[in-house]
Amino acid sequence: MDAALAAAVAALGEGRIVGVPTDTVYGIAADPFSEAAVRALFAAKDRPEVLPIPILAAGPDQAARIGVLDGAAATAGAVHWPGALTMVVPRAPGLPPWIGHPDSGSVGIRVPDHPVALALLRLAGPLAVTSANRSGFPAADDDRSARAALGAAVAVYLEGSGAGGAASTVVDFTGPVPQVLRRGPTAWPAG
Repeated sequence: MDAALAAAVAALGEGRIVGVPTDTVYGIAADPFSEAAVRALFAAKDRPEVLPIPILAAGPDQAARIGVLDGAAATAGAVHWPGALTMVVPRAPGLPPWIGHPDSGSVGIRVPDHPVALALLRLAGPLAVTSANRSGFPAADDDRSARAALGAAVAVYLEGSGAGGAASTVVDFTGPVPQVLRRGPTAWPAG
């Protein structure tokens, strides 16, 4: 493991925030199973806690620890993951209430198509990840612009840039028919 990834994994284990490039935008990440770490992520962004933070996973096995991926969601994951599709699905049983949306019982999950993000996720497990910016401001393009926006609120900035520059497509799979919540780089439905 390279030194930067080792430092990021150590920081995450200490409940700190880490900057990570993804296939969409440059993001900031925290351990989703640590309430203090997730609260620190909200605080770093000045993000209202009523807006749940999506979870990134290294693949379907990790994603299944966080959400229920069946039916149309399983098919969409097979077609679009890794990639810029965030799926809102029912939360997996037994998750702490700060993961996902406590009222609806849903969670947003994505498998990014970026080698640095995937390497971190394979080492650290699923992570709560959101764009590296203060709420209401443009997303950071890379580690330098993220550092300028968030400074010492982030313990480790992994080098790189967001490959796509646009936030992911978000589709809600919790109802009988999938609903697009946000249009992004992934066309939905496919085709």
